[in-house]
Amino acid sequence: MAGSTYKIIELVGTSDTSWEEATSLAIETAGESVKDLRVAEITKLDVTIENGKVKDFRTRINLSFKYQK
Repeated sequence: MAGSTYKIIELVGTSDTSWEEATSLAIETAGESVKDLRVAEITKLDVTIENGKVKDFRTRINLSFKYQK
């Protein structure tokens, strides 16, 4: 029976629009250099504040991809 091994990396995506966009941009950017992306787990959502207003949405993500020998 063959199994698989996965590596997990942590990313932080940012957007001035939404957490969803921050997540998508981080995953799409990682996908340009990492092959076989599998699962993304959002571990933290936060915002940066400037002059009393939300400046950026930030998403911290654990992203797994299949380990290649």
